[in-house]
Amino acid sequence: MVVLKKIKASTLMETIMATVLIMVIFILSSMILNNLFSNTIKNDTRGIEARLNALHYLCINDKVNLPHYEEFNSWEISVLSDQFDEYSILLFEAVNKDTGKTLDFHVYD
Repeated sequence: MVVLKKIKASTLMETIMATVLIMVIFILSSMILNNLFSNTIKNDTRGIEARLNALHYLCINDKVNLPHYEEFNSWEISVLSDQFDEYSILLFEAVNKDTGKTLDFHVYD
């Protein structure tokens, strides 16, 4: 007859504590990842930068009447022309209505 060996096992309390620790780590990591993804989406300005570049191209080729105002998604865009000494300046500005974030750049001719 075979003698059964005693197998070491963890207690119920140890198992519960290990499960709680794993859940806490999982919840914290999911909150951190959610925060990172939402900030990445919120701060993504590639679409509005592409639209401002398109407007810059249209202004260079005289396809837009200045001053020009438009809305693009949740952005308010304004393109203005100004004269400084002998230089002509194009002012491009985009303001997000939701977050208040502002993107602007100037082009000197």
